[in-house]
Amino acid sequence: MKSVFFDPPQPRLFGHRGNSFDYPENTLPAFADALTSGTPYLELDIRTCKDGQVVVIHDETLLRTCGVNRPVTDLSLTDLQNCDAGATFTPDDGQTYPHRGRGIKVPTLEEVFQAFPEALFNIEIKQQMPAMERAVLELIQRTGRTAQVLLAAENDTVMNRLRPLCKPLQIPTSFSYGELVTFFAWLQSGGREDYHPPAQALQIPETYEGKNLVTPQTVAAAHALGLEMHVWTVNETSDMERLLSMGVDGLMSDRPALLRQTAARVLSRLT
Repeated sequence: MKSVFFDPPQPRLFGHRGNSFDYPENTLPAFADALTSGTPYLELDIRTCKDGQVVVIHDETLLRTCGVNRPVTDLSLTDLQNCDAGATFTPDDGQTYPHRGRGIKVPTLEEVFQAFPEALFNIEIKQQMPAMERAVLELIQRTGRTAQVLLAAENDTVMNRLRPLCKPLQIPTSFSYGELVTFFAWLQSGGREDYHPPAQALQIPETYEGKNLVTPQTVAAAHALGLEMHVWTVNETSDMERLLSMGVDGLMSDRPALLRQTAARVLSRLT
């Protein structure tokens, strides 16, 4: 099935872990609010729990998001979903915890797919071991989401296992860490050597270790190779305006409503 991930008009607006500014990240309320705000793309992270279920969570443990210092892979899905995914969320440095005790749980990827059938999904595999790539692809196929996803993995080992599974299904991917290093080394050398990008999207922060990764030159080079450049995580209006005016193809933000409003303003100015 042909991917429709890149079909909507640019710029691509991603709710980074949903609306993780106002809701606990990577939860159904956060995703629902991001879509309501007008960002058609949901960015999320996945791991597997003890019984092999694919669950939506960024960290290796539940400590930061649920206040429980246990690895995700040590818990069954039942035990995991008995934890309060709203327990630690605070918008005011610990004065209040507005989502604590409201029944918000760590969702499975299948639950997210079922809740938001029309969404487009940017899914990052965070876990190297145990390998989960085949389970993810089987779930995507079984739920009929093959055309709606892009799969990402920063870890090179994970991406090396993942991409061969994606190609027959025409599922696009982003660059792993090592692939990004190769791309920027090629650029720094003046692009003299023959280079064939391994993925369809460069998904990067604006800066890394004091170096600017997103510049008019790097955007132009990506476009010349047929790549899209998506920048994370952009939460300030001035940064959104500057990057969109530079010509990046998409932004990931914890504040999807602000992103949508800013993008509309920039587009009206540029057209």
